[in-house]
Amino acid sequence: MADRDGAIVFVEVRARTDASHGGAAASVTARKQQRLIYAAQHYLLRQASPPPCRFDVVAIDGAELTWLQGAFDAG
Repeated sequence: MADRDGAIVFVEVRARTDASHGGAAASVTARKQQRLIYAAQHYLLRQASPPPCRFDVVAIDGAELTWLQGAFDAG
């Protein structure tokens, strides 16, 4: 999906019933980020003219939803 600026947004959605282990956002570890970056690179390499991209995280902790735009970058 593209945002208003034409960038592709890769979104990781994480949910936790409570924050006893750091919460949903904290569960997106460096290893998980690397896996997402690898998948995004694989996808973007198949595009004739790859647009800019960003990585967002949607964290759901119980009933609270937090959308972290540009949560991490590939570089």
